[in-house]
Amino acid sequence: MASFGKWIGGGLGWALGGPIGAILGFIFGSMFDGMQSAEFAYQPTQEDENRKRRYKQTRTGDFTVSLLILSAAVMNADKRILKSELHYVRAFLIQQFGDEIAAQQLLMLRELLKQNYNLYEVANQIGQFMDYSSKLQLLHYLFGIAQSDGQINNTEIAVIEQIASLINISTVDFTSVKAMFVKDNHTNYKILEITPEANDEEVKKAYRKMALKYHPDRVSHLGPDVQKAAKEKFQELNAAYNAIKSERGFS
Repeated sequence: MASFGKWIGGGLGWALGGPIGAILGFIFGSMFDGMQSAEFAYQPTQEDENRKRRYKQTRTGDFTVSLLILSAAVMNADKRILKSELHYVRAFLIQQFGDEIAAQQLLMLRELLKQNYNLYEVANQIGQFMDYSSKLQLLHYLFGIAQSDGQINNTEIAVIEQIASLINISTVDFTSVKAMFVKDNHTNYKILEITPEANDEEVKKAYRKMALKYHPDRVSHLGPDVQKAAKEKFQELNAAYNAIKSERGFS
């Protein structure tokens, strides 16, 4: 699974079981039933049948499932599935896994989009085992899905905020990441987790604190692709700080 495997192992390293394990067993059952009826235009091999049994019985987890479950929650937020959202997820999966595995994961996403599941239980389970830097990267990814059509509606924001709360991302960190996607007059200050009333020294102190929190090296264990995404977020932080400096005239 290339570099994304490091995200799976380093970000979580946990046993599935629980609500996610139940969803996984159900989804694989549906997928393989669909394959048998030619719904997916695919004939399973013996290895597929073995994999089906392993997924129903195994306790070892896979962050991919969690990622797809939360992706489906955001995509279903406004009761319509957009091609731009599917293309965003597909591009992400191809980048991480390659074409063949991404196609399999998209079949799983297709099934997840049809299901109703307890988001509270799923997100709580994810939140227990994922390190905080990985959670921030996950939040960034979910906002990317919501913005893939060029705009983010309030329903999508509400679902992402609910997920952020359930996986124990702080309110200030949620507001900071949100500000990178939803712009307003105070965006730069929100990214730095301060208000426009902060003095120059407080601005500098906030930037140093945020630079440590969002530094790409904090997710280096998750592989180069995830680290690249973290660098883009770090650039947003630097851009916000430079804009405030320019506005205030300090260096």
